[in-house]
Amino acid sequence: MILSSAPATLAPGGGLLLAGVTLFLYALAALPAAFTGETWRRLGAAALLGAFVLHLLLLLIDIGGLAGGAGGAAGGMRWGFGPVLSMTVWLMVAVHTIESRFLPLPAVRLSLALAGIVGVVAALLFPGDPRHGTSALAPLHFALGVGSYGLFAAAVLHASLLDRAERRLRSGPAARAADGTVPTRTAAPAGLPLLRLERLTFRFVEAGFVVLTLTLLLGVFTAAQWRWDHKSVFSLLAWGVFAALLIGRHRRGWRGRQATRWLYVGAALLLLAYVGSRFVLEVVLGRPSV
Repeated sequence: MILSSAPATLAPGGGLLLAGVTLFLYALAALPAAFTGETWRRLGAAALLGAFVLHLLLLLIDIGGLAGGAGGAAGGMRWGFGPVLSMTVWLMVAVHTIESRFLPLPAVRLSLALAGIVGVVAALLFPGDPRHGTSALAPLHFALGVGSYGLFAAAVLHASLLDRAERRLRSGPAARAADGTVPTRTAAPAGLPLLRLERLTFRFVEAGFVVLTLTLLLGVFTAAQWRWDHKSVFSLLAWGVFAALLIGRHRRGWRGRQATRWLYVGAALLLLAYVGSRFVLEVVLGRPSV
């Protein structure tokens, strides 16, 4: 919906102050990972939740075009490298916030807090240029695309926990039973049984694959002219890798490192599709996002 009146503006100092408080809360959320005790755990959880809320306000300012942006640039919706990376990180924190209500995963708080700091700083340093969609469905296409980024990022985060757990099992002297087998119900670093963590990881992969498929289909049907640019090529390559991963898992029983390697490759290709190409254009080449 386009409003006839000019959008509300936010003073650059106010935006920077909001970003500063968000960064402080993310840093505070990362600190308790080095300490023990219930008080530190609650402090870290509260700080991460507060940073999550303020990060959303920053996204509304920077991407939603509600103001001039935290960095004080001209208003308008921004789809550049920094805001998209920031939104992807926020979606990861959103998944954790919902998930922690049912399956507490305190082991990932440090990673999420550090990723949050990177996302906020990236949006501050590289806010991108205001853009206008070429189609009425362009915002939906954008939202689905970033949603797939967030889901696959959550899958990668859980896969890293799964890999850490498997390495610990393989290297630990008490990891094997008398017959040489590895106990399948051993808890992962996140505090979950391995099989449960593995299922959770691939739930995110499956959901991300569905959202990515919808994103590509919407892009094909709404584009005025299909272009074989870097974004299209890397997106299709990523889709093919994820499709192969899901087929291999369901038909050939791919598990463990064999499966997570495919996930990492697909996630890297997807990252190159938009964030990577925008980074090269905006940061390396210094050209405006198109």
